[in-house]
Amino acid sequence: MSFEMFEKLEAKVQQAIDTITLLQMEIEELKEQNSTLKQEALQVAGNHDALTRENQQLKEEQQQWQERLRTLLGKMDEV
Repeated sequence: MSFEMFEKLEAKVQQAIDTITLLQMEIEELKEQNSTLKQEALQVAGNHDALTRENQQLKEEQQQWQERLRTLLGKMDEV
């Protein structure tokens, strides 16, 4: 192989190594983003669950107040 061919081959190998290195860095960055997004998704799910429980509790309280009001109005009608 001539020296010129060897230089071309060396340049292509170096280019491949550079590309692989950049892709590995990009993969690491994407892994970090994925981890962050997973944590955010877990927080959102937790917040959703908490809001769902709070909503259910408020609905139950509303029903209790409505029942008390109906009872009061019923007693007023009897008078």
